[in-house]
Amino acid sequence: MFVLIGPRQVVRGALRLVTATVQAVESLPRIAAALDDVRATLHQVERLTAYVAQEVPELVYQLEQLRDPDEELSRESPRTG
Repeated sequence: MFVLIGPRQVVRGALRLVTATVQAVESLPRIAAALDDVRATLHQVERLTAYVAQEVPELVYQLEQLRDPDEELSRESPRTG
């Protein structure tokens, strides 16, 4: 009886290995889709960052105009003319 415990454990281990391998292979498409989503999100973040970087100087100019009441307020900024 004790002699058969070793081969049973080997078979169980082999079955677990095969099961884990099949699950890993089946999950590859989901991993690829998740990576595509991450890539698309990073692209959107990059576009948003570029937009913010372009708009910050205008925002700073407008805040400086509001902070300094002695200067004449102008509707036109030096950036937009």
